[in-house]
Amino acid sequence: MAYLIKLPSVAADASGGTLHQWLKKEGDRVAVGDALAEIETEKAIVEVNAEQAGVLGRIVVQAGSASVPINTVIGVLIAEGEDAAAIDRALAEHGGAASGAASSGAPGAAGMSNAATAAAGASAEAPSSRATSGSTATPQPAAFGASTPAANAAAPAANAPVPGGRLFASPLARRLAAQWHVDLLGVTGTGPHGRIVRRDVEAARDRAAAPPASAAPVAARPAARRVPHTGMRRAIARRLTESKQHVPHFYLTVDCRMDALLALRSQANHGGAVKLSVNDFIVRAAALALREVPEVNASWHDDDIEYHAGADVSVAVATDGGLVTPIVRDADVKSLSAVSGEIAELAGRAKINRLKPEEFTGGSLTVSNLGMYGISQFAAIINPPQAAILAVGAAERRPVVDDDGQLAAATVMTVTLSADHRVVDGAVGARWLAAFRALIENPVRILL
Repeated sequence: MAYLIKLPSVAADASGGTLHQWLKKEGDRVAVGDALAEIETEKAIVEVNAEQAGVLGRIVVQAGSASVPINTVIGVLIAEGEDAAAIDRALAEHGGAASGAASSGAPGAAGMSNAATAAAGASAEAPSSRATSGSTATPQPAAFGASTPAANAAAPAANAPVPGGRLFASPLARRLAAQWHVDLLGVTGTGPHGRIVRRDVEAARDRAAAPPASAAPVAARPAARRVPHTGMRRAIARRLTESKQHVPHFYLTVDCRMDALLALRSQANHGGAVKLSVNDFIVRAAALALREVPEVNASWHDDDIEYHAGADVSVAVATDGGLVTPIVRDADVKSLSAVSGEIAELAGRAKINRLKPEEFTGGSLTVSNLGMYGISQFAAIINPPQAAILAVGAAERRPVVDDDGQLAAATVMTVTLSADHRVVDGAVGARWLAAFRALIENPVRILL
């Protein structure tokens, strides 16, 4: 019997999805576990796998269609030998809406087309029947503005003087032409029978006063471009708006001296197989700081505060569709090289929308690094249900005062912690930042 393929729930907070593409065609044989289609969620593209074997008998929802709710029928599997009647019965038993929409479109369009054709035929025949109704027909006046042959014959050529050297021009037009120094011989009359009237003289004056046209044609200004929202962009807009409106943010900023970390990184990368980035050190330092100050490793819920068992650090990744935050799970107990490799692998899949929902859902804290773009300092918006996000600026050479009071030059990085005041108190946030800075400025501890 026919089996209905429904849009699955691909994420905990998702109400629907968009069919990105079908991986099978109608008539293709399908085995259990085969990938049937790809669903575009708010953050990634997820495969839909077959739960039954059979033949893909009908595609109900085409790829690229608008977002459809969860449990919507998107296709029908049938057994070998079954035909369209089995598909129609299955859809009718499910509710009939999808079947009706799929099957009634063509007849409905044809009916409308026939009705339009009949109406057009009736309207085309009406003038003919009126024209042949006999001598009672009343001549219809010409359309407003239309010229008849007789009128054209009676009207003199534009600007042509009548015998005796006179021009057809109203007295007001002549007076204005003299006042504005407009030669009536170069004016085209638009009044009755080509008579020059006031508006013609005004137009001639305006043309004379206009600056000469540029020899080179001016390029037309391109039209504005409007791009429809993607599911990801809508999700980002909704979640960040809710965060900024409902989460009481507060911000703490510190400067971290980076010279020791940069020197250690250079030594570690010299001849090594794994090339560590500054961001790798930052992510692991954030995880270790969560271990030292577990009060920040928490999430707000309506009835309680959840304190997380592991230090799961989200890493903000910029993609063409928007910001994605894949999670490095248990980053506090993994080696720095393991953290580095996992970040690279997750970021690569994030940029092609191939993350699984569990790889970007949840997390303890997010690290958002804009230092590579030359940004010195910024404040980020918290990604709920997390209680904090760390905004990382560029490592820059700045003047500093050493402990002995001497002025010196050092490489300094400014970081800002945005925290949810419902979960994190100011003193707790300050302790977490102090722990993070101590790790950055004593980077050997990050390697341990």
